[in-house]
Amino acid sequence: MLLLNQFRAAPNLLTLMRLFIIPFLVIEILDGRYDAAFALFLLAGISDALDGLLARTLKQRTTLGQYLDPIADKLLLSTLFVVLTHVGLMPRYVTVLVFSRDLGILLIATLLFATGTLRDFRPSLFGKLNTLAQIIALIAVFCEKISASAHLTIVRVGLVRAIAVLAPLSAAQYAWIVFRRMNAPEQSAA
Repeated sequence: MLLLNQFRAAPNLLTLMRLFIIPFLVIEILDGRYDAAFALFLLAGISDALDGLLARTLKQRTTLGQYLDPIADKLLLSTLFVVLTHVGLMPRYVTVLVFSRDLGILLIATLLFATGTLRDFRPSLFGKLNTLAQIIALIAVFCEKISASAHLTIVRVGLVRAIAVLAPLSAAQYAWIVFRRMNAPEQSAA
């Protein structure tokens, strides 16, 4: 499929919309409009779920989508962590851990792909748990700003601590997976 046609595929248009939402989400947070920011975050989440569903249903899986979707997801989450740290709603150390992990994984995946060493770079178990914890923590931050609650504060604090553990754990798991695959003996064709 030509690159221009890949941009026209419905799942990729949804992914591009998710990227387009990010600056407006940042503006809403910086202006203290957390209800609008939360609505935009939910819209981004719905578009993420729909783009995968449409790609399978319409058989519109594209090379562009394989790269663009995870980039959009990571850009959305990383941007939110940075902005929420800026406004004092996320501890710096957690944002540094999240950002460092994602940057490290991005660099390793890019190098492995560019050298043709390893093309299959799927999310690990700890990576999936880390992403889930990040999403739920962000939801808790927004909900806590919209409707203050001691229960939400406890949930948010617990999730932030979980992210502080899961981010380096998932980075180590990715490193181990890559190390193991690169040092595995080559299988000969029978």
